[in-house]
Amino acid sequence: MLNLKLILVIAIAFFLGGCAGTEYKLAQTEKTITQQNISDRSIEYRILPQDRLEVALYKDPAQNQMAGSYNELGQSMTRNGILVDTAGYIALPLIGKIKVAGLTQTQAADRISTQYKKYLNTPSVYLEVLNKRLFVLGEVKKPGVVEIDKEKMTLFEAIAFAGDLTDDAVRDDIVILSNSPVRGMEMRRVDLTNFDTMKYASLMLRPNDIVYVQPDSWKEYKIASDNFTAPFETITKIAAPFVTLKYLKD
Repeated sequence: MLNLKLILVIAIAFFLGGCAGTEYKLAQTEKTITQQNISDRSIEYRILPQDRLEVALYKDPAQNQMAGSYNELGQSMTRNGILVDTAGYIALPLIGKIKVAGLTQTQAADRISTQYKKYLNTPSVYLEVLNKRLFVLGEVKKPGVVEIDKEKMTLFEAIAFAGDLTDDAVRDDIVILSNSPVRGMEMRRVDLTNFDTMKYASLMLRPNDIVYVQPDSWKEYKIASDNFTAPFETITKIAAPFVTLKYLKD
């Protein structure tokens, strides 16, 4: 009779665990976004506050009167990068503060170059964002930050950097979260199992995107079941010495 009761309790715990399993997943919603057309212009990164920039300044070789200070200027601008403040400005020698947030790397370089023309002959500015990255979470072997050294990355590249999918990964419903300056937070879902439904736009990732690979139902079930059966395991461990003593006494 005792064994039957124990079986019933465990069965109820597993049933409840299965029902509560959806809480283990993140970003559960039916919301999707319309597929977007991808172009070189639409994927070009725009500088954000708290970005760190590499800025290199080159002068006209014929302009020698500022050679000494100019070399120091270049070193101070490129050693560790320049932090964009919360208002979107950076501070540079000679020209002072200049706003770069919201601009592409090319636009920011052109704006800085225009300001330096007041002091230098035909200056040329090279600018690059040093901290471009995206995030891969969930059922991958190495979740975390993926550094990007270009304007975009494909979903397959990001998963490869994260060590590939685990055996518990859902491959037909990968969630990608993006933050658009115009539309705000957006979500799209990608099915990697069906080539016919794949679109180029859905596979492209931009800096600061979040890729979430969901766990399958069996892993949800195991996690939830462990949560519900853990108290029973604890009680069993506590009661074990007393059961042993009673058995020895009898």
